[in-house]
Amino acid sequence: MTSFDTSPQLSLWRALPALAVVFVMLATTGWTAVRHHQGTTALKASRSAWEHGRIDGRALPDPDEAPGRIARFFASLTAAQRTGLAQDYALAVGNMNGAPVELRYRANRIALHQQTRVERKRMHDSRLTPAGQQEAGRRMHRYEAMSDTGRHILAFDPEGSGRAAEVFGDLDTAERISVVVPGVDTDLLTFQRTNRRYSAPVGMAEALYAAEREARPATRTAVIAWADYTSPDGLGIDSATAMRAENGAVRLNALLRALPGTSPVSLFCHSYGSVLCGVAAHTVPGRVSDIAVAGSPGMRVEKAAELGTDARVWAMRDADDWVGDVPHLEVGGLGHGEDPMARAFGARVLSSEDAEGHGGYFVPGTDSLRNLADIGTGAYRSVECADDSGACREDLSDTTTAGRA
Repeated sequence: MTSFDTSPQLSLWRALPALAVVFVMLATTGWTAVRHHQGTTALKASRSAWEHGRIDGRALPDPDEAPGRIARFFASLTAAQRTGLAQDYALAVGNMNGAPVELRYRANRIALHQQTRVERKRMHDSRLTPAGQQEAGRRMHRYEAMSDTGRHILAFDPEGSGRAAEVFGDLDTAERISVVVPGVDTDLLTFQRTNRRYSAPVGMAEALYAAEREARPATRTAVIAWADYTSPDGLGIDSATAMRAENGAVRLNALLRALPGTSPVSLFCHSYGSVLCGVAAHTVPGRVSDIAVAGSPGMRVEKAAELGTDARVWAMRDADDWVGDVPHLEVGGLGHGEDPMARAFGARVLSSEDAEGHGGYFVPGTDSLRNLADIGTGAYRSVECADDSGACREDLSDTTTAGRA
């Protein structure tokens, strides 16, 4: 009788050729980015200064304290004192969960102006290569654009490839909050794009915010373009493992627990962002009502029930999305598990017939974006399912009385 080696090691070697497809696809879909910036320690320096600072003779709180305590500290200050702290410790305050959102916007605008001056000097630094000087120029222009008074930057960290988050709408008064979680090769230079605008976090969030307002004009919404984690490079082992997702999940949950108010929150997770959302799911706060994934390579579980959350789980994938050809498995830490589109997974499967490939789920006018907007506004009876049975709407009722516009 012939014996077969079914050891995990053999299974891993058999899986590696399939998983290589992930790397090839990521490299050939325009996501690969150059990350040569050596970074600064500006945020660390600002936090260190904060930790040694005082106001009215009393020590400042630990910046990693629970958001509620941070909020109470800022509430105890005068407006002038809050403004002074934002000026003196711009990056620390701008990234401090629990600080008033308007103060974070102001602090980050100050920090962006400061970093613009840093990059302007680096453009003419003879110690840098021409490529380094060119990247400094790109960063300078990005920071200038982000510091515009009309923009609401909730997080900003120039270190390394950089991290950021931007808000569209009013977080303090929103009745529904949506958080867009992007995938690989997301950094400060790809946070916003001119070409393929709606494949970048800012474009995704802008489109979703507009679609939500169009679908439910009477519902006050806010959308966050959340790129406040270090995503994997497009070509590399990180995109096929959960390491970056695990670190990002900690940061995402810190944001979610610091959001003002008690309004429901929906997570919209694209590509590798869905891996992050899958890892984060079991610890998200109860106000997270929905987790919707688009173009997902997997959520690190075999069934939606294993995510450990009461949030509704939704999935969509365009027929032209190359992720459909990626092996949905996990062996030895490589791969991200079952396909969220599979019946066995148990997600509510949405239509995305006219999405535009892997990066086109947030393109205005598409079924995919309309579905995401309906979820974001709680209009569940209006979503379009992937089949004609309406199974994705079972046991759901709207949280708003308005119909789709």
